[in-house]
Amino acid sequence: MADGSLRFEVTKMTCGGCAGRAQKALAGVEGVTDASVNLATKMAHVEGSAGVPALRAALDKAGYPAGESTMRLGIEGMSCASCAGRVERALADVPGVLSATVNLASETAEVKLLNGSAEAPALIHAVEGAGYKASLASDDSAEQEARKSAEQTALKRDLIVAAVLTAPVFILEMGGHFIPGFHDLIAGTIGMTTSWLIQFVLVTAVLVWPGRRFYQIGLPLLLKGAPDMNSLVALGTLAAWLYSTVALSLPGLLPEGTRAVYFEAAGVIVTLILLGRFLEARAKGLTGAAIKRLVGLKPSTARVERENEITELPIAEVVQGDVLHVRPGERIAVDGEVLTGRSYVDESMITGEPVPVEKSDGATVVGGTVNGAGALSFRATAVGADTMLARIIAMVEEAQGAKLPIQAVADKVVIWFVPAVMAAAALTFLAWLIFGPSPALTYALVAGVSVLIVACPCAMGLATPTSIMVGTGRAAELGVLFRKGDALQRLESVGIVAFDKTGTLTEGRPELVRTTAAPGFDEGDVLRLAASAEQSSEHPIARALERAAEGTLPPQAEEVEAIAGHGLSARVEGHRVLVGAARLMAREGIDLGALSAVHDEIAGAGQTPVLVAIDGQIAGALAVADKVKPGAKAAIAKLHDMGLKTAMITGDTRATAQAIAAELGIDHVEAEVLPEGKRDAVRALRDAHGVVGFVGDGINDAPALAEAEVGLAMGTGTDVAIESADVVLVSGETRGVVEAVHLSRAVLRNIRQNLFWAFGYNVALIPVAAGVFYPAFGTLLSPMLAAGAMALSSVFVLSNALRLRRHAPAMAPERAARPAQSAAPQEAEA
Repeated sequence: MADGSLRFEVTKMTCGGCAGRAQKALAGVEGVTDASVNLATKMAHVEGSAGVPALRAALDKAGYPAGESTMRLGIEGMSCASCAGRVERALADVPGVLSATVNLASETAEVKLLNGSAEAPALIHAVEGAGYKASLASDDSAEQEARKSAEQTALKRDLIVAAVLTAPVFILEMGGHFIPGFHDLIAGTIGMTTSWLIQFVLVTAVLVWPGRRFYQIGLPLLLKGAPDMNSLVALGTLAAWLYSTVALSLPGLLPEGTRAVYFEAAGVIVTLILLGRFLEARAKGLTGAAIKRLVGLKPSTARVERENEITELPIAEVVQGDVLHVRPGERIAVDGEVLTGRSYVDESMITGEPVPVEKSDGATVVGGTVNGAGALSFRATAVGADTMLARIIAMVEEAQGAKLPIQAVADKVVIWFVPAVMAAAALTFLAWLIFGPSPALTYALVAGVSVLIVACPCAMGLATPTSIMVGTGRAAELGVLFRKGDALQRLESVGIVAFDKTGTLTEGRPELVRTTAAPGFDEGDVLRLAASAEQSSEHPIARALERAAEGTLPPQAEEVEAIAGHGLSARVEGHRVLVGAARLMAREGIDLGALSAVHDEIAGAGQTPVLVAIDGQIAGALAVADKVKPGAKAAIAKLHDMGLKTAMITGDTRATAQAIAAELGIDHVEAEVLPEGKRDAVRALRDAHGVVGFVGDGINDAPALAEAEVGLAMGTGTDVAIESADVVLVSGETRGVVEAVHLSRAVLRNIRQNLFWAFGYNVALIPVAAGVFYPAFGTLLSPMLAAGAMALSSVFVLSNALRLRRHAPAMAPERAARPAQSAAPQEAEA
């Protein structure tokens, strides 16, 4: 903050003492000359020269953090990375702004500021002061689409006008190179002076009409000492036009032998750069296609039941608690819980999983998904911005606006790029004027204009954001949400992926996997009686037995008695049934007989043995386990194929953990780890293997998710885990980890290709335009060819980024969906 005053919100104050401590903290910051805090308005007023970060840090330390908010602006008129950097600096200079990030591809600015310190008009004024138009970004996608469509239409119109006006000029001046005798024909009919006059009129119209956009932006910025790409184009074309105009109207001012016109160069440069801008605008529109598709999933209306009548209402009028009805084939309007009906719902647009999911009473449905053949009614549990679809769109938009560390080099270069190009053009002009052959002025003009025109800072500015936009959008289509854009780069360098067990590698729900009856007993009867006895128990094993015996259960058991730490006893259909561990049988003096070996085999496999005795005799041994998720084994194998190590960090017993690790092929196991120990386990893996990615789903995984360089949360997990993670795997499938890593590598590879091209292009062609090859080959790069190369440079970067839209999944869905053949133990983690 320069010398001045700043007013902003202070939070967590509850009394006068809080306000006093907050005021004291602010007054203690170096550079603050006066500070006051008002408890009633919860606002602080500070005078002096202290920086905003120092004020914020002082309040954080005092326990009363400053209120912060984020504002999103739409920016118009940016054409290159220099423009983006200039807008960022202008916004960052506004008092109270903590950070400003400009995305050239989406033409937006994300501004983080202290609450109450600055309003939108101040930010817009700062952007306009830098030479660009700004407005509050609208959440209305239709409005944004209309604005971009209007921009494209205007560009197309200007391009056509420029091309139509430039074509006769090009033919008049360059026709002689293609048609022998053409120049003689012109000279013998209308005369060269008339030809030049026609060219003057037509090209002047090009510069004044379709080309004015370059001068309206570029020249004011040049006068402010902050030139951008528009300034380069303006200088180059004006130089060609002025020289030609002097040659036409005041030829005596030019040395003999240098009287030539370059109107065609000015016209063609404007036309080709407009063509490049038009292609660029079209390609930019495609980078946001994923967001458009997500927004398009929202239905506009819903059938709502109110006062016993079903009415079709706009989606904005649906409130939480409404009962909605969905017909077969309709799109579900908002998130909810099914009340009646049974159907299969296609959730592939949200989770990336192609197989429809069965929905019946009590199941959750997600807005934007498509109902199958059955009718459903459900109660709305989340509407508007609270729906999963709205949160997904917000996450993707936030990630698309992120800046990766890899962009830092480009950002530093573009600050000095345009002034350096102008200096190089001036040096080129002087060098040719002093050392060049005759006519030196002509050569100097051609080379200087070519250097101005061939340089392309826009390619450097587009290299990273376009790849991020397309890559994160494609990731969302595959069910992978990057909550933080920089996770894209960190995930690429991960050396080991550590998994939580329950709910991540396993289903998180115990199931009966084996039933063995003792001689003289029937397996079905044993399961039926045991499940009946367990009906009143709340233990997860009881639910597993109930599900296994569904449809065969006898009436409710009687005389049910829970035996703490052992199991239970009950009377079912007149039989006394004991269900529990081996110690229950030992306590009751029941010999296990042949089932003793079965019991040991189940325990050895890491599964939970449940013994059943009927009327004082051992009747059966059941095995309960938490099944391995379909596709988990294939996902682990794919990670190994990608050169990554895998680990499992679990609170389960070592025997159980080892059994699952062996089943899945996991390299390293950390078992019997308490929740607080998972963070230490991640640190130990980092020391041994480098950058760690951790995959979890539970509240107890939150510390490890935050500790790991990249935390990946299962979308089916808890909100705490999701909030702690950098990446969310919407479907909850293990293969989502593979897709996230695969896509991260593809995006970073794409960014490096773009940066290599953007830097390599400028490094190679600026010397060529300056004429380094003239001594050897005797040719100079034409300004027209320079304009074409510059226009195609940005188009190449955008086209390369758009290839990510066709990024293929690393694993075929049918491979991932193949059921696992074995099961894992179910014991809950500590």
